[in-house]
Amino acid sequence: QVQLVESGGGSMQAGGSLRLSCAVSGDTGRRYCMAWFRQVQGKEREGVAFIDDFGRTRYADSVKGRSTISKDNAKNILHLQMNSLRPDDTAMYYCAARGYYCDLTLITPNMYNYWGQGTQVAVSS
Repeated sequence: QVQLVESGGGSMQAGGSLRLSCAVSGDTGRRYCMAWFRQVQGKEREGVAFIDDFGRTRYADSVKGRSTISKDNAKNILHLQMNSLRPDDTAMYYCAARGYYCDLTLITPNMYNYWGQGTQVAVSS
């Protein structure tokens, strides 16, 4: 098992940037498929960015080209860099991990085993 703790959220202005971090602890020796999801109150949780155990990535169309997901394996930290922020990026952002086989078709929340508590991002115009 692993524990996930997000940080880096806050209030931002449109056009700005942020870098979210997810600290991973526990059984960090295992390989995990990892992802960032986000959720707006009253709406379904949606996948934002995904990274597999080979470092290959996948992004939602809404953030493609302005977001980068990365892993610092030495420090056990997952990052999400987002640039050119928009008001519709406002959401609670969650770090997630899957402790089973991994591929980039795994893009829905029920395919992930471990979750952080979330970090709030608010983007104003």
